[in-house]
Amino acid sequence: MTRTKITTAVLREMKAHHERITTLTAYDHNFAQLLDEAGIDIVLVGDSVGTVMQGRAATVSVTMDQMVYHTELVSRACKRALVVGDMPFLSYQVSIEDAMRNAGRLLKEGGAESVKLEGGASMAPTVARLVDAGIPVMGHIGLTPQSIHQFGSYRARGQDEAERLRILDDARSLDQAGAFAMVVEKVPASLGKEITEAVKVPVIGIGAGPDCDGQVLVTHDMLGLFSRFRPRFVRRYAELGRLIQSAVQSYAEDVKQGTFPGPDESY
Repeated sequence: MTRTKITTAVLREMKAHHERITTLTAYDHNFAQLLDEAGIDIVLVGDSVGTVMQGRAATVSVTMDQMVYHTELVSRACKRALVVGDMPFLSYQVSIEDAMRNAGRLLKEGGAESVKLEGGASMAPTVARLVDAGIPVMGHIGLTPQSIHQFGSYRARGQDEAERLRILDDARSLDQAGAFAMVVEKVPASLGKEITEAVKVPVIGIGAGPDCDGQVLVTHDMLGLFSRFRPRFVRRYAELGRLIQSAVQSYAEDVKQGTFPGPDESY
């Protein structure tokens, strides 16, 4: 496995050579180190920390300080992967000045190498300004979880012609604004393919079909550590939640029965 440091330039080369890009989420040093050593290309410090780690129903309550904290934990662990810090709700929508200040915090305090923000054409001026300031930006279109209260559901987006065209325009706008990549979430596979072919930058799909330049999943979903709900686009590669519960039950039983600690665990 190559240990070439992943940069935005390397990602562009990967798209040009049709080499698929792997992305997973991390929120702490230990998990980030495991992902990095396994060869994952992009480690996303997602605002999904709100649902996965904080037990929230949505991501909108995650704060900027929390994202800086989790990003700093992750960035110290990653040697090869590109670290992307998610910009939480209302950290960039109010003004370009807010976006500059908060994106700068993720890089300066959090150690991120890039940031991700949600929105398409309406966010293009903000993306362009951040890029002009030297901050690499990953876009996020299709289903945008920070807008869940506006959408009213987590249903797939882009299923009718008007919305398909709007999302395609969002992708082109982000491309033109200078985003180095974009996440496309929960759209028909045909639209995922169309977007991938329409833009120059890598397209990372999540529920957007197999033709995107890469894929992203929430690590706790694919490892079976999060069970409150299971999106259709998730493939479970392990059931660690069940394994952990079994191990904890065995430990508790040994303590109750007085078989732990034994001679080998005593001084």
